[in-house]
Amino acid sequence: MSFATVAHSYNPDAPFILGDDGRDFTHGAFWALAGRLAQALAQAGARPGDRIAVQVEKSVEAVALFYACLRGGFVFLPLNTAYTASEIDYFLSDAEPGIFITAPGKPQARVAKQLTLDDKGGGTLMELLAGCDGAVADAPSSADTLCAILYTSGTTGKSKGAMLSQGNLLSNAEALMQEWRFASADTLIHALPVYHTHGLFVAMNTLFLVGGKMLFRRKFDAADVLRLMPQATVLMGVPTFYTRLLQQEGLTREACKTMRLFVSGSAPLLAETHRDFEARTGHAILERYGMTETNMNTSNPYEGKRKPGTVGFALPGIAVRVREGMIEVKGPNVTRGYWRNEEKTKASFTGDGFFITGDLGYFDDEGYVVINGRGSDLIITGGFNVYPKEIEEKIDAMPGVVESAVIGLPHADFGEAVTAVVVPRKGAALDGAAMIAELRVSLAAFKVPKSIHFVEELPRNTMGKVQKKVLRERFG
Repeated sequence: MSFATVAHSYNPDAPFILGDDGRDFTHGAFWALAGRLAQALAQAGARPGDRIAVQVEKSVEAVALFYACLRGGFVFLPLNTAYTASEIDYFLSDAEPGIFITAPGKPQARVAKQLTLDDKGGGTLMELLAGCDGAVADAPSSADTLCAILYTSGTTGKSKGAMLSQGNLLSNAEALMQEWRFASADTLIHALPVYHTHGLFVAMNTLFLVGGKMLFRRKFDAADVLRLMPQATVLMGVPTFYTRLLQQEGLTREACKTMRLFVSGSAPLLAETHRDFEARTGHAILERYGMTETNMNTSNPYEGKRKPGTVGFALPGIAVRVREGMIEVKGPNVTRGYWRNEEKTKASFTGDGFFITGDLGYFDDEGYVVINGRGSDLIITGGFNVYPKEIEEKIDAMPGVVESAVIGLPHADFGEAVTAVVVPRKGAALDGAAMIAELRVSLAAFKVPKSIHFVEELPRNTMGKVQKKVLRERFG
């Protein structure tokens, strides 16, 4: 099966996306838009296999670009809108996209072709649609056809591009459809960003696969989401969504009576949030576990006990094991490797083909997977991956700094808050607020520490390694 086969199996007049800007799209209209965008990209010079880099605000056209790449045989490369110019330079130099699509007013990048797209469906890309009718012959594809590259941080701070195929994405959407009981009658509230696995693939592809519809919101607003619940059946979110919803007085069992499923992922959900939400609404939030390189791996059960602090069981068709404390996975959802990085690709797989996630965990006495740490000190904040090394290098380069350690501390809204612990040089008068302001210039906002603590020295073990666990205990 291919995405095109799925698209042709639906009633083209069935609603798919109901936008918060007053623009609605049926399944047929959305697929035609993807076809017209594929034609426009080809007219702009894109050829099958070319990377199409996209850094734009959320819109229907932004997600349609992914399906346009599927139809045209291009490789979709979504980029976080928070990335700074220096960060973008690295991605463009590594991926070498043929076309870079940005918001209007962005500076010219060093790419073959740059187009613009705003969140209202305007820009130079859309001007190319005038002569495009959407009647395209979809590019030949198979399960192995590369269709997306998503960059994820490395332990050295250098990002690497996870290569995802049509088979990776289709198999995962099928597994989620089965496990979470999705059907054409479902209506999803989509308030997630679309440059990230969760909002782009988990939410979009699953609803696309079953022929369902979504209430498409460009930003998350708790009061707005609460207002939409009587029209919906499913919400996919990050822990922040649920902590903000709990602040709404109107969050009651009655308000949620049409909802059948609340999903949380991309960051740890506090057990307290899980319990409070169930007490208010009667719904136990379903936590799952995934990552950029694999999409979703495990899920708490749809029917049965959803245990706070766990991420459930392996999804259909996926094998999960724990070896020497490290979680490893294998299945049709797993990336083929990293873009132009054979060394890292080889190091990420075991001899028998399991992907080494870098996450530490175990199976509890009932077989549920529990994640209790990350081998590389990865921080997940608001659903985004942050590796400390990148931030530490920038702090260490500041005048008056001896060294630093960046850690994640529990945070009700973001799962973890990026926090820096800094050793000043003797006599140096460092100002935490000024340091944070300086970091904002070169780092995406989600990477910038929310606070900085000053200490005389960092705790180390007998081998001289900084003991971040001690810092997390001290400042957490």
